[in-house]
Formats: sequence, C-alpha cells, structure tokens
Amino acid sequence: MKIKFAFAVNNDGLFQKTHFGDAEKYFIYQLKENKISFEQEVSNSFKNVDEKIKHGSKKKGQSIIALLKAKEVNVLVSPQFGKNVKLINAHFIPVIVSEENPDLIIETLVKHISDINEELENKSGEYMIFTIKDGIMKPAIKKLNR
Repeated sequence: MKIKFAFAVNNDGLFQKTHFGDAEKYFIYQLKENKISFEQEVSNSFKNVDEKIKHGSKKKGQSIIALLKAKEVNVLVSPQFGKNVKLINAHFIPVIVSEENPDLIIETLVKHISDINEELENKSGEYMIFTIKDGIMKPAIKKLNR
C-alpha cells in the first residue's frame, strides 16, 4: 500500500503550535522501501477560506481534504487538529506531534510504519488518531474536539 504523509509546517519548514488547516504549507512525503522521502511542497491556499464567518469552517476542511486527496496523501501530521478532526479522520490518519523538527518525526514514523499500515489496511474512515512524543508513537487516548 502506498503511504503518503502531509506535514503541516510554517514558512521555515518547522511544525508550529497551530491547527493543521492553519499551516502555511504542507510538506508531502512518501514511504518507499522503508524510507520516508520528501516529494513536494504544497502551499496552503485554503488557510483563510471561510474563516471570517467561522474558524474551522467545514468549507475550509473540505477544501484541504480535496487538495490532499488529489496528492494521494493518507496520513496528516501536525501539532494540533481543530474542530474538523472528525471530518479529516474520515479520510486520513491524524498524527499529533510534540516536536518542532520534521526530521525527528520521520524517524519515529519509520519505526512505527507497521502500525500506520495496519490502520490503513483494516479501516476506511474513522481512523485511529496517533500521537508522537519523545520518539514514541501511540494511539491518542483523549477525545479531540469531536
């Protein structure tokens, strides 16, 4: 199974404490031969869609979902997910990270790729939410804005 990741980063290429949909851009990575390799950078042109009406709007969430599905992404990586996490979670595996540096997260994702692969193969929608902290990936225990 092809596994592609979208990392929500700022203009410096680092994770910042913001919701996935509020990122400046997304770094797209792909798993190939047990290595996660950078594929492309995608600007988040939907960052401010419908935000004047309501933060975390469904229209914004659906726009970002369409963008990333077109890139064949199936795992989203960010320090935070907002109220659209339930909408996102129907299409992607969300991974919440506590590190700022994407390179450290890549190492952990490679170590735990079998968990991600198993989740993608066994479900379609309502994916488990994972967290990565101190190099360890595990399922999230708390409910996230559902």
